[in-house]
Amino acid sequence: MRHEPAGGRTVVITGASAGVGRATAHRFARAKARIGLIARDVDALQEVKREVEARGGRAIVAAADVADADAVFKAAEAIRQAFGPIDVWINDAMVTVFAPTWEVTAQEFRRVTEVTYLGYVHGTLAALADMRPRDRGVIIQVGSALSYRAIPLQAAYCGAKHAIRGFTDALRTELIHHKSNIALSMIELPAVNTPQFDWARTRLPRAVRPVAPVVQPEVIARAIYRASLDPKREYWIGRSTLEVILGNMALPALFDRLLARRAYQGQMTRVPALPHHRDNLDQPVRELHRTRGSFGREASRHALLVPGTVARAGAAALTAALMLLAGASAARLLAPSRQGMIGRSRHVGITK
Repeated sequence: MRHEPAGGRTVVITGASAGVGRATAHRFARAKARIGLIARDVDALQEVKREVEARGGRAIVAAADVADADAVFKAAEAIRQAFGPIDVWINDAMVTVFAPTWEVTAQEFRRVTEVTYLGYVHGTLAALADMRPRDRGVIIQVGSALSYRAIPLQAAYCGAKHAIRGFTDALRTELIHHKSNIALSMIELPAVNTPQFDWARTRLPRAVRPVAPVVQPEVIARAIYRASLDPKREYWIGRSTLEVILGNMALPALFDRLLARRAYQGQMTRVPALPHHRDNLDQPVRELHRTRGSFGREASRHALLVPGTVARAGAAALTAALMLLAGASAARLLAPSRQGMIGRSRHVGITK
């Protein structure tokens, strides 16, 4: 494992104003990093800057909408001017829409794709422009179990997460071909207790929620920090992520049926949706910028962290056991339940 250099590193985080991005800024601040903070809301980023400095780091606010490539490159240049060459670039910004596919407009699909997928492309290109001349650096893509197994009611988001994985895999082969020393790592997340569920656009009849089990954003921040020091090809976080990815590889048609039956109710609370719900798809929602969301009572502060290659090797060695586990999970998930997925800890279907 690599060791943190004296004086910390220069780290860039997109989506830094809330949730996982904000928690990650806190974690790197404790390592005395110099942190470039990218998101749309300047005031929220100024709050994060103060939090970073209170924890021992340094920060610069570089507000930008990651859907705008020019704005991302200008933000990267401002960070370089302030702190020098970029050591770690973390792509995390995202938006989503909760609705059946036919109720999502073409413009909404475009917006989710431009932020959640192309935002990662823009950030990666900006990072490469700084790192390739020096032939060093780490790029971390904050992914999701949904980049392997899509779920209903979030087609735009799932499509973007699949695209990120395809883009990242293609880039990785190019870096290997050119014998580059730039490291590229993707972190596959379980459900996380972030403000995403408070400010996402939705057309569902009840308020949205992450599908259990849920972890706190600090769990993800620790994994990202570890990946910055020891950048494996992939890290999978949480037992549910392993079950979803490996189970879907073995029995994709079964998972289609399971998710069709369970993931609708599993993404909704029992509380009716607000009639004039404000969302952050096109504009930030100022008052909701915070690290944690509204599901702290059920969110765990710990989760399994496994390199993807290790998980796959283990699955290959224990195929028979995996099939038994998938069968047992199917029986459990298809069993009637008064509470749906809420409060249960082994259900399939994960959102970031």
